[in-house]
Amino acid sequence: MRLTMPTAVVEGTQLTVMPFRTDAVIGTMSVPALVQLVPSPRTEEDARRLKASSGLVRRHAELRSTVQRTLKSSQKGKNVGPYAEYIADGLKGDLGAGWSTPPITLWHAGPLAAIGDELVAGTGLRTLTVAAGTMVIAIDGETQTTAWHDLYDDPEAYGLTHAELAQVRIPFELYVDLAPADARQIFYDRNVQGVAVAKNLAMSMDQRDFGTRLAHRVAESVKVELDGKRVSFSQLVNASKRQVAQSDKEVVTLSALRALVVTTVYGRAGLSRSAETVHEDELPHDVSPEQVEQVVVPLLGRLRRVLPAPRGPQCSHRARRPRGCRHRRPPDDPLERPRHRTRSRRLRPASRRHPLGARSGVLGRRRRQNGLVRPPQLQWRREGLGRPGRRRDPLPGDGDGPQDPRTGLLIPPPRRPHPSSS
Repeated sequence: MRLTMPTAVVEGTQLTVMPFRTDAVIGTMSVPALVQLVPSPRTEEDARRLKASSGLVRRHAELRSTVQRTLKSSQKGKNVGPYAEYIADGLKGDLGAGWSTPPITLWHAGPLAAIGDELVAGTGLRTLTVAAGTMVIAIDGETQTTAWHDLYDDPEAYGLTHAELAQVRIPFELYVDLAPADARQIFYDRNVQGVAVAKNLAMSMDQRDFGTRLAHRVAESVKVELDGKRVSFSQLVNASKRQVAQSDKEVVTLSALRALVVTTVYGRAGLSRSAETVHEDELPHDVSPEQVEQVVVPLLGRLRRVLPAPRGPQCSHRARRPRGCRHRRPPDDPLERPRHRTRSRRLRPASRRHPLGARSGVLGRRRRQNGLVRPPQLQWRREGLGRPGRRRDPLPGDGDGPQDPRTGLLIPPPRRPHPSSS
């Protein structure tokens, strides 16, 4: 008797996706599916746990190391805990609708196990199957992936349950059957090609920051005259730049207005906190946010008039000077000096030769010659001086003889033959 084998059935994780390239799709998956497809980077970087893991996990960790940076002992690893708390607060509704996580970029190393037909004709929607044991690696968004692992491993620590996490859908994009070199290039493009936002500009966009919210309230409460109309001061606040250009109609940036608000609240200590997030539970003197708003907004709202911003090329020695703008002291200023001073303009004798005829070979300890000061150790061996002259020792010619009009030093007497040569 011979048993017939069942027809081939592909087993694995099925995902509903939509292609946007011939080798890439986008879609959503559940948290359990993500945890199953992509192992935790913490486990793959733990040498003891990795040694006791299966061969599949070790091969996955080896392939991951070729397209990802390390998580342990890095700023990326330190960000996992706050990221998990941020996601948990968003899921619990503490952040309202103002929170988001970017799609996770995954790399499927190899061909897919199965691709289904279009679910709806003309839409591109279809199902694909990722076989068990397939190498799926997060080449971008690995910090978020690790945070989801922490949430799923211990949801009670974050005020969640496994049932609540099972209902969450995580957006992703999946690149299929790419070479490791192409995956590394995608990692580079996603992490290096982008331009980082300036910290003070990003701070001015944070609507959960108490200082930013208070700055908006102040700008909305002040009314100014603009082109004969009474408008809100918020129309003269630039919230997208670090500095206001001369061609802009705005007169101040939101970050500068926020710095004014923070220093009003904290005093001189606010200068160091102007680039930090201001939390409501960190207000001074244990006052409530409502009390601070009731005092600060009317106080800064008394600004009823705004000086017009100067137009045209401005000239300031502290700011960047336009072309053709020079700042010089008046001619009668005693501090006026040439801007470029070279060594050749300094006062020095016409000749570099020492007035006493000394050369570098007769200077004790090779001190630097100076035409205005007599060298402290001058050896006058030809005059019979047997040891180097000390500082302030009399030298031949001191006290008699003519003086050099250029230097004021005595002219040495004519050389006489050495006693030993006679």
